Amino acid sequence: MPVRSTIKETGMKEKEAKKAFALRLSAEHLEALQKWADDEFRSLNGQIEYLLAEALKASKRLPKK
Repeated sequence: MPVRSTIKETGMKEKEAKKAFALRLSAEHLEALQKWADDEFRSLNGQIEYLLAEALKASKRLPKK
């Protein structure tokens, strides 16, 4: 499945661009993530992005700036 860029649609700068893609989760994981997001006043998408960013930082897998 191709990844869709949102740069043109939002006018975002290229370094801020986000890509859309489908993510399949079990109902149990989805429910747990939604509750966690609600507890931290984030959207589900925002919570998933936050958790992934923290995991990437912790594992030192982000490219150096």
